[in-house]
Parts: sequence; C-alpha cells; structure tokens
Amino acid sequence: MSDYRLMRPQRDVGVSGYGSYIPMYRLPGAEIARVWSGGGRGPVKEKAVAGLDEDTVTIAIEAARNAVARAEIEPGELRAIWLGTESPPYAVKPSSTIVAEALGAAPYLLAADFEFACKAGTEAVQAAIGLVGSGMGDYALAIGADTAQGRPGDDLEYTAASGGSAFVIGPAENAVATLIASLSYATDTPDFWRRGYQPYPSHSGRFTGEPAYFHHTLAAASALMEELDMAAADFDYAVFHQPNVKFPMRAAGRLGFTPEQVRDGLLSNEIGNTYAGASLTGLSAILDRAEPGAIILLVSFGSGAGSDAFAWRVTERIESRRDKAPKVSDYIERRTEIDYASYARYRGKLQGS
Repeated sequence: MSDYRLMRPQRDVGVSGYGSYIPMYRLPGAEIARVWSGGGRGPVKEKAVAGLDEDTVTIAIEAARNAVARAEIEPGELRAIWLGTESPPYAVKPSSTIVAEALGAAPYLLAADFEFACKAGTEAVQAAIGLVGSGMGDYALAIGADTAQGRPGDDLEYTAASGGSAFVIGPAENAVATLIASLSYATDTPDFWRRGYQPYPSHSGRFTGEPAYFHHTLAAASALMEELDMAAADFDYAVFHQPNVKFPMRAAGRLGFTPEQVRDGLLSNEIGNTYAGASLTGLSAILDRAEPGAIILLVSFGSGAGSDAFAWRVTERIESRRDKAPKVSDYIERRTEIDYASYARYRGKLQGS
C-alpha cells in the first residue's frame, strides 16, 4: 500500500508532557432517570459536572499546568497554545489567550481556538505535531476541554460532561511517548449540530451511530493500521472516543481489539463524555500506567464528522514523569455526588433565573 494517507512530521516528535483535569462534582445517571423517567440507571454510572466557578478555560488551565509540569519545560518555551472545545465561555474572544497568560507563556506564541466537535482536541494535537515536526518551534501545547451541555430530558444529558486534557508536543528526544504516525478522515456527515443562539445541540438519533461514529472511527483506525502494516494484536492499548460505554467497545471489537486492551482508557462510565477532552483523557489515563515500549492506538471522533487516528510508542521517560502531576485516577476518586437541582444550578439550566 502507498502511505500517502499517513501523516508523518519531518522530524521525530512525541508527547513531552500530558495532564488532565476533571471537576469533582458527579451527577449519577440514576438521578437523571429519576427526574425524567421515574427511575432507572441510565447509560453511564455518573458524569463529571463543572462547578459554579469552573468553565472550559479553568479546566484547560489546570490540565495545561499538569502537562507542562510533566514536560519539564518553562511555559515560555511553548511556541503555540491551541485549545479545542465546543463550549467556549465567549462567543467572540479566544480562550487560548487566557490559558497562555495564566501559564506565563504569552506573548510570543501562536494562540487559537479549534472547533470540530469532540475531535477538536486531537485536531489541535495534529496541528501541534505539524508545527514541531516542521521545526518552526520545539514545543506546542494542544488542549481538549469542554463543559458539555445536553437538553434537559434528552439522551445526551446522561453523558454530556465536563473535563479536559492537555498535551505538550515536542521533539522525540524529550518525549514520554513518540509518534509513529497519524491519519485523519473527514466527511460532511451532519449527525450533530447547534446553531447560533441555541443553548443545546441537536442530534440525528440512530444516525449518529453507523453513518457517523462507526464509519469514521473504523475508517481512520483501519487505514492507519493498514498503512503501518499493523494489526490489533500489535498494540498494547487502544483508546477510542467514548460518547457512551457501548460505542468504543463495539468499535474496538470490530477492529479485533480485546476488552483488556481498551479497559484502561475507557472512562465514560465514571466521568461521562467530556467531548473534546474524551479520547485525550483516555490516552492520559493509559500513560498513567503504561510501561516503556508499549504501543498505543488513539482514535478520536468528532460529529460533523471526522476521526483522527494516532499510533504512539511509550519511552523510558514515562517512569520519571508520570508522578509530577495528579493522575486521571486521582481526579476520578476525588468526587462529590450532587442531585439534579444542584446540577441545574451549576450548569445554568434555569434560563432567565
């Protein structure tokens, strides 16, 4: 096969540092079911909810600080900060510049917000790989963060959650995981959208499954594996975008992956779907435990629709870096359960109040 579909940088690059942040509040799926259907469990156990003093920017800053700490660099060494999100606090004003100022990375850098639904974070990673891989800069920060909203009573409300992850992309010689290759796949598939001035997104129901999520995720992953002449058995871990528990497990099974390969990166049952941060937080959780030499497949998905697929190889530096910031498991264990009334207040569900 020709490798024209692969994307490889001109110089070897990798993840120099990574970090996540998950708000402490948890809304059980059973509590949503109690309010809207009189009882039941819901598709996930619970989801993470941002507090009154949290938004996409505060989540991104916390995740970014963790990533920079693990990268062992100064913030001023960052040549770009790119934030992928679909829930920015401002309709017109970049969020990335606020993150840059908070980190102490401004003013000599690129800063921009990325938008591609749930794969906005991995889109930022692809751009960071391109910048560092071309030699325009040594380090770039890519972030995926969201405070996702679902219409009250809609299926999305069970999973639309808050959280994010950040990755410092740098030269391979300072990486905890080096990039083997990446590949992206995108089409105009309108499965999920939100027009201006509308507070909640709309979706196409079952259409979001096979034509959207599965078609794009499987196309990107299988093409990457084909171009690299690799099979599922060649990977130690795999993480897929996780709008729920069933979709990533089904996609993994259709590609030949076992539940054991997917388990460590599957977080949707504990924190819900953090949208632009979902697959990146799954990768972060895997890096928290992966051994040097492990090979990881990362496959994102964004409605609209597209998928980014990456193959990473963990290096020996992971062992000295992972304890320099809180792990994903630390944030998951730090939880305070809330009821639906508190959730409605925290997330501004009471319009006009």
